[in-house]
Amino acid sequence: MTDEQRVFRFGSDEHGNDVTEGDASMKYRLGGKGANLAEMARIGLPVPPGFTITCQTCTAYANAGNVWPEGALSEIDEAVEDLESRLGKRLGDSHDPLLVSVRSGAPFSMPGMMDTVLNLGLNDESVQGLIAQTENPRFAWDSYRRFIQMFSNVVMGVDADLFENALTQRRLVAGVRADSDLSADDLQELVIEFKEIFSENVSQTAYPELDLSNGRVQFPRDPRLQLRLAIQAVFGSWMNERACLYRKHNSISDDLGTAVNVQVMVFGNKGNTSATGVAFTRNPADGTHEFYGDFLVNAQGEDVVAGIRNTEPISDLVGIPELAAAGRQLEETFVILENHYRDMCDIEFTIEQGRLWMLQTRVGKRTAQAALKIAVDMVEEGLISREEAVSRIDPAQLDQLLHPQFDMTAKLDILARGLNASPGAAVGEIVFSSDDAVAAAEEGRSVVLVRWETNPDDLKGMTVAEGILTSHGGKTSHAAVIARGMGTPCVCGVEAFHIDAVKKEVRIEGSDHILHEGDVISIDGAQGIVVAGAVPLVSAEMTGDLDTVLSWADEIRLDTTSGRAHHVRVNADNPSDAQLALSFGAEAIGLCRTEHMFLGERKDIIQSFILSDTDTVRIHALDELLRVQTEDFLEIFRTMNGRSVVVRLIDPPLHEFLDDPRELAIEIARLEALGATEDELAEKRALLRRIDGMAESNPMLGLRGVRLSIVYPDLPLMQVRAIATAAARLIRDEGLDPKPEIMIPLVSITEEHVQTRAIAEQVLKEVEREYGVSLEIPIGTMVELPRACFVAGEIAKTSEFFCFGTNDLTQTTFGFSRDDAESKFIPIYLHKKVLDDNPFETIDETVVDLVAMAVERGRAVRPDMHFGVCGEHGGDPRSILVFFNRAGVDYVSCSPYRVPIARLCAAQAKLEAQSERDA
Repeated sequence: MTDEQRVFRFGSDEHGNDVTEGDASMKYRLGGKGANLAEMARIGLPVPPGFTITCQTCTAYANAGNVWPEGALSEIDEAVEDLESRLGKRLGDSHDPLLVSVRSGAPFSMPGMMDTVLNLGLNDESVQGLIAQTENPRFAWDSYRRFIQMFSNVVMGVDADLFENALTQRRLVAGVRADSDLSADDLQELVIEFKEIFSENVSQTAYPELDLSNGRVQFPRDPRLQLRLAIQAVFGSWMNERACLYRKHNSISDDLGTAVNVQVMVFGNKGNTSATGVAFTRNPADGTHEFYGDFLVNAQGEDVVAGIRNTEPISDLVGIPELAAAGRQLEETFVILENHYRDMCDIEFTIEQGRLWMLQTRVGKRTAQAALKIAVDMVEEGLISREEAVSRIDPAQLDQLLHPQFDMTAKLDILARGLNASPGAAVGEIVFSSDDAVAAAEEGRSVVLVRWETNPDDLKGMTVAEGILTSHGGKTSHAAVIARGMGTPCVCGVEAFHIDAVKKEVRIEGSDHILHEGDVISIDGAQGIVVAGAVPLVSAEMTGDLDTVLSWADEIRLDTTSGRAHHVRVNADNPSDAQLALSFGAEAIGLCRTEHMFLGERKDIIQSFILSDTDTVRIHALDELLRVQTEDFLEIFRTMNGRSVVVRLIDPPLHEFLDDPRELAIEIARLEALGATEDELAEKRALLRRIDGMAESNPMLGLRGVRLSIVYPDLPLMQVRAIATAAARLIRDEGLDPKPEIMIPLVSITEEHVQTRAIAEQVLKEVEREYGVSLEIPIGTMVELPRACFVAGEIAKTSEFFCFGTNDLTQTTFGFSRDDAESKFIPIYLHKKVLDDNPFETIDETVVDLVAMAVERGRAVRPDMHFGVCGEHGGDPRSILVFFNRAGVDYVSCSPYRVPIARLCAAQAKLEAQSERDA
């Protein structure tokens, strides 16, 4: 094999010898599906033979403007000839035709996002060969009509509804309810009709390679042309809207491309001795150690995932006499695969006339609850280590367990029951389309997307909905798989819901209850129930498997025998947030924003300080602020007794505490219109002048942070006194161990920190003398400007710690105003690939370099100095990895609900660093 090899074989040759050329380690080349097909073939499982065209071929094709790279088509032709030789059949043969499937297979699982074509190789001649070989005309014509329908829609873009409408009309004419009840003659007529639909809706200009008859294009008869067009369509589906949206939502790179797997068809629709299904080696919803999934007798695989027929549970398979032996073999295969991959596996299979075939396996998607249980169980079973268990949990998934559930004390008016497809509870207004869901979300309304069944085009609505409900489909349907991956509550197969999307209403079977668009319902994806009205929700608790995994994560991240400990703190400004964070495992407070204590009723106090020209008024305001801030710090320090609390001195521009001048001007105009006197207006006009006098052209780069402390030194004096007084009182009066740390924000010049520190030290000494206690209160710097990073060595001489405010550091590195950027042009930048990620969500590489530089320069001056990150990036899993492993910080600080995520990710950062050292 060379680097230029674009096609890899898998499966056996005509003598039964394995000729597989790939393995499970090659997923970035063969895609996940192709790599795992190769791996299954290597370990002796029954895999229909085939070949895989590499992901790199896809990207080369796309990057060249949909032109095939040199030699690729020849290599594919050789692979087709090899496959024909291995099977002893030819594509398009009129006596014994070879039929193949053409499936996508990206390096990362993207269920339902890209395209598939089945039964490729059928034409008017080869269908006769299929009839001769199977002696089953109905099966052959059903396969042919399926192929035309799928090829026309997937490859040529013909509206799928045209075929569905024709199929529905044919059932009406035949007087049957299900497709499976149509006769061979019915299906043969459908083939003719489907080809007519093709000819009427496909342009010869767009596809000049197609044959013409009477001026109209004809459905392609040449199987090689069918194959080339199908492969091109699968390549093209890599960049379709739903696939791009899925990758964006799941942080998958657009540059990877998809492989294409061409595989011999096996048929689950050859009567009652045949079946097809999707299964998991464990329950992907709750992690129970049981075989889990769906199957259909006499069906093809697309019927299962499309939700067009209600499925049977996989546990019933061994109870069907015609399928029992294959069912037992399937259960044995489950065990083989799980032991081989040492993880829960997702499997697609087909039973063709009693013989089992494995079509796909991959590490299965699962809910957070299931991921935790499976990890804990596999450690107890000896399959994996604790370190492996911690490494394989997706930190972002933990959000699922931290979101509300139904309040179990609430009385429930249950409307209907379905399948518990994705756990969690959701409350919202009913909407019947993805477009309506998006529109409602933009208006700030919570919605539950109610559909007969979802399809990949519904992804935009699914991502904004609070919950998803479908009346059809099983636990492996599109809606269920996507919802579980996103952590969105979902109930599938609610058969009692008769949905009329046109009228925008739901009739509930067995009752006279009708639901309309906008009605509020609640769903519980763990119980599979639908409830009328809004059910009160409660937060989940840190217990069970989550607590176990996080305790393992803590042991790993805090272990100092293999490098620096990785600590997790919380951003909290009040006792309730602090208490919540402690319950979630926070070790300390990494950021307490004192300006949040000036809001509400206290806004008048800070306003009187800012706007008054009278010393008496200003002093009184400071005394009041000192009193209320001291009380605040008493409560927070008491809650966090023995744990560090980093208190940031006032940071935002003072104008944020003032009334809106536009609203004040409107109020003045209103009073003037009502005939108010000049005396009555004088005070408001004077107030407006003072507020206007404080206006800044760019306040976020103006008088804020440490600059406020230098221009208004009474403010930091007051705040430091409140911090010190609260600590002193708790030490002297309650015998507690408060551990406040004072942080000076927005420093860019060393002397700014020096002068503000001098003021703070003066106050600390005064409070020590007043209360007769010794105060050990470190004073550090909030590093959030590029210049501060460059002079970090100088600042470190008078600073005990650095904490990086990466929100402002990102703003000032890019020259972006965050609020304006995120609302105006960052979405466009992301769409046009100017940026790969929103730098305010995931830390930018250059900003990381600045943080790493500041850490290095600070540590060189003060080896015992500690470093943290308290921007919102401190709760982002990808950012946490680079903060610990590239920047070398000691802790991250994040919002309370992200603390469990940060704990897990901090451990994963430690394990990643160990792995790199061992490599």
